[in-house]
Amino acid sequence: LHPGTMKPVGPEDLAPLFPPDLVMQEVSQERYIPIPEEVQQVYKQWRPSPLYRARALEKALGTPARIYYKYEGVSPTGSHKPNTAVPQAYYNKKAGTKKLTTETGAGQWGCSLAYAGACFDLDVEVFQVKVSYEAKPYRSIYMQSFGASCYPSPSERTEVGKKILEKDPKCPGSLGIAISEAIESCMKSTASGVPTKYALGSVLNHVLMHQTIIGQEAIKQLEMAGDYPDVLVGCTGGGSNFAGMCFPFIGQKFRKEAKKNFRVVAVEPKACPSLTKGTYAYDFGDTGKMTPLVKSHTLGHPFVPPPDHAGGLRYHAMAPLISHLKELGELEAIAYGQTECFAAGV
Repeated sequence: LHPGTMKPVGPEDLAPLFPPDLVMQEVSQERYIPIPEEVQQVYKQWRPSPLYRARALEKALGTPARIYYKYEGVSPTGSHKPNTAVPQAYYNKKAGTKKLTTETGAGQWGCSLAYAGACFDLDVEVFQVKVSYEAKPYRSIYMQSFGASCYPSPSERTEVGKKILEKDPKCPGSLGIAISEAIESCMKSTASGVPTKYALGSVLNHVLMHQTIIGQEAIKQLEMAGDYPDVLVGCTGGGSNFAGMCFPFIGQKFRKEAKKNFRVVAVEPKACPSLTKGTYAYDFGDTGKMTPLVKSHTLGHPFVPPPDHAGGLRYHAMAPLISHLKELGELEAIAYGQTECFAAGV
């Protein structure tokens, strides 16, 4: 819904923030959209990513289960985020964009967009949630090494940031706040004559679609291994990682192509439990109420989660497509605290 009129948004409403190709991908009804050759050339640096069988973990657990994991850490920035950062940078370059603004939590998305911006000669400005900016200084240094600028959010660089700091000078920040700052900066930059767009690292349909290369590869790799999952598990913050792995398998199920029935489990942090405790409703995607309202499981756009270590899993709402699947009963959701996860790992 449009934040001003509360009516359904159209492509023209999204045009100030996103290039035409990404706007059309957001609302596309096509089953497949070809990956441009220029994007494939960059992907070849690390894709396909390996699918490992965790035999040592199976032995340690004494389980009869066969445990596989898709390792996205082989990408240039060490996460799955370049899978969407690269095509977003490409489509923006194609549309004549000169600068991108964005937010980041723990910093993986910011690093990935900085990398993608360097690939396609785009300036990149990143607003990083302050608690993560201070806890993980190497991430901002990494962004700067690719030529991007990175600022702790909330900041004095935007009106949204100034207002929040006036109320709470020690505000740890949130992804909702950082998104507001990135959008405001995008609008200001465009007004100053610099062709600028905004890039989002999760939640939106086109982002989730770019990430499905993970699951598409996994399906082929499991075929090579002569196996098929009984349970699919993915960590879930905004939803791009989870969707990337699970959506292609769920698609097989809907098309009656799945080799057998399987469970799908979304795992989220107790510090920000949108799927397990959020309300399924229309809500803003940012604290400053600049984005369209989308229907998803949300803790409310003003929500500021506690400063836990998993900075990338601190978004107040879930991707609409994942929320829809949850409402349809196609996936399970569970929340864990960080200390119990650390304890389980050691």
